[in-house]
Amino acid sequence: MPDFNETRLLRPEGASSAFQVSAGATAIRETPAADSEAVTFALYGETLDVFREEGEFGLIQCQRDGYVGWALMEALSTPVLAPTHKVSALRTYAFSEPDLKSAPHFMLSLGARVAATGRQEGVWMHCARAGWVHQSHLAPIDHFEDDPAGIALRFLEAPYLWGGRESLGLDCSGLTQQAFEACGVLLPRDSDMQRVWGGTEVSRNVPICPEDVPLCRGDLVFWRGHVGILTGPDTLLHANAHHIMVAEEPLAEAIERIGKSTGPVLSVRRIDLAAERVKKPYWLKP
Repeated sequence: MPDFNETRLLRPEGASSAFQVSAGATAIRETPAADSEAVTFALYGETLDVFREEGEFGLIQCQRDGYVGWALMEALSTPVLAPTHKVSALRTYAFSEPDLKSAPHFMLSLGARVAATGRQEGVWMHCARAGWVHQSHLAPIDHFEDDPAGIALRFLEAPYLWGGRESLGLDCSGLTQQAFEACGVLLPRDSDMQRVWGGTEVSRNVPICPEDVPLCRGDLVFWRGHVGILTGPDTLLHANAHHIMVAEEPLAEAIERIGKSTGPVLSVRRIDLAAERVKKPYWLKP
């Protein structure tokens, strides 16, 4: 059970310097090695505190969710640029010129943060360090969606990737974290932390819930080491190792299958967007 001394969020000792992710996405690894397990990913424009360097890697803490690990320094830049917009499409390219036939610099994923320079050519917006991005794929940094389940559905059939947070690959808690962050609510990175700190509990008795509190779209369903989001009262969407992708299936079927290997549902939690939106997560230490 995670607590406020959770080692995954424990700030490293010593002074730090702020760097910004300048690659489309970069893995945050368990150890400073290229073949080390990826514990999460940081997307373009996110800010990382770097405490020390070891070879090609830096020991970092993600400012957005407090997660600690090792990142390739070549994927980071300074100074940190204040983001003005975020990617609202599932994915898009940053081009070298305001022309879709020009060479792309890299791909940007939903939630990536960019700093507009003020230059605009028709439908193209120039973003510092990135290049030219189609303005229809961007939203102001303070714009929030209202349907986390709908955001999660955009990732349908995206491949499963441990630690991933984008449509090129993501895991169960990466999916729920991205879906709710697009709606203005930042969840912890991992499913066990989301179960303790995300929203309020609806029920522990699934699929039978209190008659006055039925399951509904957007509820989070938790097993040991796994989470999914309901797209309806009896339909679950989740990134999972059974389908090796993001899949939607009847909740009853998921409960039966997952129960054979992982055990029963531990909790169903509901997040009040209006109450939680844009609040600093209380589980992040100051």
